[in-house]
Amino acid sequence: MGIRDILVHLDDSAAAEGRLEVAILYARKHGAHLRGMFPITHAYYESRGIGERTIQERVETMFREKTAAAGVSSEWVFADSVVVGASVSDIVTTQGYYSDLVIVGQTNERTPGLNTPTDLPEHVAVACGRPVLVVPYAGTFETAGDRIMIAWRTGRESARGLHDAMPHIETAHHVSIVGVGTEAALSGNDSHFANVGGYLARHGVTARTELICTGRLPVGDAILNQVCEHTADLLVMGAFAPTRRGTIVLGDVARHVLRYLTVPVLLSH
Repeated sequence: MGIRDILVHLDDSAAAEGRLEVAILYARKHGAHLRGMFPITHAYYESRGIGERTIQERVETMFREKTAAAGVSSEWVFADSVVVGASVSDIVTTQGYYSDLVIVGQTNERTPGLNTPTDLPEHVAVACGRPVLVVPYAGTFETAGDRIMIAWRTGRESARGLHDAMPHIETAHHVSIVGVGTEAALSGNDSHFANVGGYLARHGVTARTELICTGRLPVGDAILNQVCEHTADLLVMGAFAPTRRGTIVLGDVARHVLRYLTVPVLLSH
């Protein structure tokens, strides 16, 4: 199944316009319907409807103007957290259920969005059951998806990520599969890599495969280094999420990548 419906979360941050540009890029590439949303919350001491509503209207205008100029089928989703009785993360997650791809922004810890939870990317990636594209808050990404690097770790999450990324992989100009880990962790993975390469080949995709031993370098840093080495403009990886104290959260590697990523990352859990 291809990508026919995309949801993009927008906010008042300086990165929102660039995130929308990436969403429009993917909507045009896949002939998809694009839905934009800016969930409204309410500051404790703020009169309801003042402040955020004005910002929401400005962002909505930007969304409508840019999608119209791009000739993209689009829709604005209105959601007021007080009315629906849910958090921003829950609102985005619920709308994600009805999407083929959810696009959110990397958290800028120095200047977070007005109504954007700092853990929004993590929460949505774990909870929505759809592939989530996280766009960095700095940089432009006009070619995102031309050169794809798949971070592979044999297991359910990587398999899910590979499957969810196929619509992107099949249209890419260059695809590489990189296994990153300690020498012990990579031992015996050659056959798995051959299987992944064969799977992609049967989909008409030729992929370069490579095993990288991290040594003492943290796995997250090694993955980000390989993104640079491969001049990738899209990273694909599974989102491993262990249960901690009864709560499912992203694993350390995925959280590290989300904090320091320099190109969009497609996460699947």
